[in-house]
Amino acid sequence: MTKGGSLLRNASMTRVLTEDGEPIAQRGKRTVREALLHCLIEMIVSGAFAENSTLPNEAELTERFGVSRTSLREAMQYLSALGMVRSRTRAGTTILPKENWNYLDPIVLEVILSVGADDAFYSSLIDARQLLEPAAAAQAAANANARQLYQISKAFEDMVEANSRDTEAWSRADLEFHTAIINASGNWVYRQFASAIQAALLASFRLTNRASQSHEQAILSHQVVLEAIRMRRPEAAHHAMAHLIGAARIEMTEALRHARVVFQPPKRERDTE
Repeated sequence: MTKGGSLLRNASMTRVLTEDGEPIAQRGKRTVREALLHCLIEMIVSGAFAENSTLPNEAELTERFGVSRTSLREAMQYLSALGMVRSRTRAGTTILPKENWNYLDPIVLEVILSVGADDAFYSSLIDARQLLEPAAAAQAAANANARQLYQISKAFEDMVEANSRDTEAWSRADLEFHTAIINASGNWVYRQFASAIQAALLASFRLTNRASQSHEQAILSHQVVLEAIRMRRPEAAHHAMAHLIGAARIEMTEALRHARVVFQPPKRERDTE
């Protein structure tokens, strides 16, 4: 998305928020408020509106984006609830540091993944998985019913059918496998958390599945988890899942390191006198 969009006038001389001449609100049937929110959040996440900086005043923003004051104020209230901005009388609206943001909000998460999440984002995701998923696997071993066991097994079979780990089919089956286990745990907090971060999980699987162990070794590691759940062995399921997430952490570190090497800008050579 271009920074700030651009302003056009249609036949009735009404301003609309646009990107490359296309009305954003009409794309995907977004409302003006939704389109404005996406635009503002993207500008904040990308750094176009930097942390601790002050946004332009209301009059400038309404003119810049071609929206009403009501739409802008509603968007600012939403951003405030997300912990992204803080408004004060006379001081204006300030962009808050990243540690205040609600990363689990669907719009924020979508934008972060589209702009490009940093190392800390994926590291935090792995930390959360390391705490949650082994416990979920143990509870699944104790509580899963026949239908839930089938869903876990079906996801595993889909992983086996994938020709290699560097495929979209593998990543989606991997996501289904872990999601099915969390759902089978019977813990509604785990389920809600997994649902909220599903897009982030899929993105992390795509990343690690391109810089990982062999397909056969990955299948074996997942099979150990599956068999422990099938055999109703909570401790074994906990241990197997902890091992699986530990391997994912190593693969994530390697994938991020490789990404930094690939995209590192070349050093400028000093001009010779």
